[in-house]
Amino acid sequence: MVIEMLYAIMDIGSTSIRLAVYHLEKDSMDLLLKKKHAIGLAGFIDNGCMSQAGIDKTVEIVKDFKNFLANFPIAAMDAITTAALRNCRNSKAAVCEIEKRTGISLRVISGDEEATFDFIGATHNRKDGSGLLVDIGGGSTEIVSYEHREIRFKISVPMGALSLRTDLVHGFLPSAAECQAMKAEAERMFDQVRGLQQHCAPAIIGMGGTFKSACALYNRLYHCDRYNTRMDVLKIEQMISEFQRDIPLTEEKTIVLMKAVPDRMHTIISGLIIADVLASRLGSSRISYSDTGVREGVICAEILPLLK
Repeated sequence: MVIEMLYAIMDIGSTSIRLAVYHLEKDSMDLLLKKKHAIGLAGFIDNGCMSQAGIDKTVEIVKDFKNFLANFPIAAMDAITTAALRNCRNSKAAVCEIEKRTGISLRVISGDEEATFDFIGATHNRKDGSGLLVDIGGGSTEIVSYEHREIRFKISVPMGALSLRTDLVHGFLPSAAECQAMKAEAERMFDQVRGLQQHCAPAIIGMGGTFKSACALYNRLYHCDRYNTRMDVLKIEQMISEFQRDIPLTEEKTIVLMKAVPDRMHTIISGLIIADVLASRLGSSRISYSDTGVREGVICAEILPLLK
């Protein structure tokens, strides 16, 4: 019986492609390594289809990760993909080509599965039995409300930090008018989520790269400890206004932006807009960042049980 192993998982997302390696035992997981390429796959969508350039770039990175893993005694490896390849019109053909050219089996996680894995990953080591989880990705936003450690509501909204800005922003940083346009679009998308405002909560548990970057930017702007994981929602609107191209960046703000969010400078404002709109609708006054998510959810739900 296998009671421990080295396990790797690739996650092809809309903003980045990630590789994580864990040491797994029957009741625990220890993250050994993380690698990522921030390629912005959602930006390769053309007329609803994943472009050949996007497929080629994905193949290149997956092969690179595969060759890296070949140097180590990895017992098992999975590859998953979310919104960018899930929502494009040529999803099946794109996934088949990536699999054929890399020799890696690629699992397309549905929006419903993504929300469920987010919940499992975020709550497996939390003591609170109730809460509201939000994961703002590059191409989708997952929302999960849970009570007594059971899901009461979950939804995947096809809007993320990268996809929101793609058609509405025409510069590196958005203008004030473009921020208003993104806010209006976020409001429109959340208007379509039936029953959302029945799940109000005083706090949001934020997951994923958008909230990690938002927390890093928050800590630098407001001189918080670098390990702080809590944000006051009332300050998010001010954060958005600090980085708009109508007002030239000062040297100080440039340093803050580059140090805090080097890989997400172009998507952090759109991500903050989604977070702000959602927090306003749900009556949330604070956001706490959680460094777990889909990958950990997959491991807890499907891999760890095999070691028992």
